Amino acid sequence: VLVPRNAPKPAPAIIALHDHGGFYLWGKEKIVAMPDENPALADFRRQYYGGRSIAIELVRQGYVVVVIDMFYWGERRMLLDDDPADWRERPASLTRERIQAFNSRAGQNEQLVGRTIYTAGFTWPGVMLWDDVRTVDYLLTRPDVDPRRIGCVGLSVGGLRSCHLAALDERIRAAVVVGWMASFPAQLKKHIRNTIGHTKVVPGLYQHLDYPDVASLAMPTPMLVINGTKDGLFDLDGVQASFAKLNACYAKAGVPDHCRTRFYETPHEFNAEMQAEAWAWLKRFV
Repeated sequence: VLVPRNAPKPAPAIIALHDHGGFYLWGKEKIVAMPDENPALADFRRQYYGGRSIAIELVRQGYVVVVIDMFYWGERRMLLDDDPADWRERPASLTRERIQAFNSRAGQNEQLVGRTIYTAGFTWPGVMLWDDVRTVDYLLTRPDVDPRRIGCVGLSVGGLRSCHLAALDERIRAAVVVGWMASFPAQLKKHIRNTIGHTKVVPGLYQHLDYPDVASLAMPTPMLVINGTKDGLFDLDGVQASFAKLNACYAKAGVPDHCRTRFYETPHEFNAEMQAEAWAWLKRFV
């Protein structure tokens, strides 16, 4: 939890939701720069976040910011009994090769963990999204947080989490969804890998709802959705169709100004220009 030093209290709050990125060894640290951190984290932020720590950018703007480790990431990563000390302690000196070795193993085991969860009778999205709703619950216990002014933002799987959190929880006043608006039919043809898997799919959802339909459940909550036209994870035609559907839903609900969908000529990232638009959106509504 990051608390602004000089902002009037109670302050507005933002739930910052970290990505997947195939990078499991750390979670919240991907968007919260820490003293004496491993250089690989700064490299990751340069690739995906314009070199910025978005949680720190937000706290400097006067928000109380909370970031949790998603299940299977960071402090909640899967460790085995015979794992060596460096994977357990995550020192700043950990080499890139060792980091990659852990991330590779975690990636290979992700589907096994997903199958195990389903066999046990619950779902990975159920755990992930419940955690995010409980994060809202936690913010409401803090006297330094204004319970009427809570927003959320995330990139990639963080964007999926932001979309679902706004849909599931009426206490969210505004959401920013970056790098995750798509359509199941388009994705199923050519883009299954990295976008449709145990961490993201609610079983049977598509019998009733596509991704933009889920997002529309957030109405009238303001939602900014950003995708890159060069993002190879998503079918561009499907993204465009999803944007059109989501805008049509908000228009039909009588709040067309509460939805903004934007393309940037970029790959899968949340760069400085996107961030400027996102922070203006949150400032307007939270």
